[in-house]
Amino acid sequence: DMRRTVSIFREQWFFLLIVEVALAVVTGLINPRFFGLNNLENILEQVSVLGLVASGATLLMIAGNFHISVGANIGMSACVMAIMIKAGYGSAPSVAAGILVATFNSFFVGATSILFKAPSFIISLACIGIFRGISLAFTKGVLQLVYGNFEFLGTERFFNIIPLMFIVSVAGYLIVHFILKYTKIGRRAFAIGSNEKATYLAGIQINLNKLIFFIINGLLVGVAATLLLSRIGAAQPSTGSGIELQAIGAVVIGGTPMTGGRGKIIGTFFGVLLTGIISNALNMLQVNPYFQDIAIGALIIVSLGVSAFSQRGQRAA
Repeated sequence: DMRRTVSIFREQWFFLLIVEVALAVVTGLINPRFFGLNNLENILEQVSVLGLVASGATLLMIAGNFHISVGANIGMSACVMAIMIKAGYGSAPSVAAGILVATFNSFFVGATSILFKAPSFIISLACIGIFRGISLAFTKGVLQLVYGNFEFLGTERFFNIIPLMFIVSVAGYLIVHFILKYTKIGRRAFAIGSNEKATYLAGIQINLNKLIFFIINGLLVGVAATLLLSRIGAAQPSTGSGIELQAIGAVVIGGTPMTGGRGKIIGTFFGVLLTGIISNALNMLQVNPYFQDIAIGALIIVSLGVSAFSQRGQRAA
């Protein structure tokens, strides 16, 4: 029990939890509205979409892959849903089509990366232009409004307190946690991220498993696009822009290294929560919004430092 307690203190998520509590207490003392029910609900809503994207990014990054066209993928998926809802197809078929588009796009990045033996980072960089260009072509750059037609997911509250969006997001974390901890696919993600050649020599189909990781990532991105559309009631090709970097940042803050092979979904959860609390705290303290980006960037650098020192400490031990 003592060993387990000591190991918890060494975990990156525990360090994040302490930082979050400290931030919340300081902000609450300066501006008591921080602990108001409306504001806490707002934080949970803010981190819901990012949480789903970061869950998918965690699985990919553990396996040593990156997908940075997620923002453009969300934009395309949300535009498809909005156009179909406006055309009267109904919510369920429209959402299904949007999630299918997001899943196919992610599959396309993975398949192209495997086919050309190119890093997924480069392929997904090229796909930002492709996905956004397609979205601009079929929306003609016009904002697609669905106000009043698709608000359920974005406005529903459990016990009039917990946003449904946040519950969906938590379900995403739990699914990825289950995959990583209890399935062969999860164990293969760690193996491929740690040493791809050794995993291949052990008889595991690297390419097939990579495709599965990209498909799971795409499904989560599709659900994230659904939540975002429901929350803001409109879509355009730039919807979701920049979320991929926030997600990668949150995953790194949560202790998953850029090199892959290690990581925990609980770390990602607290990484996402911390970005939400920082951005909300800076708003509450009326800090210039430009400093929010600086704070998140500095936090990623600090997290990388903490991660590097803890790895050195483990090696020395």
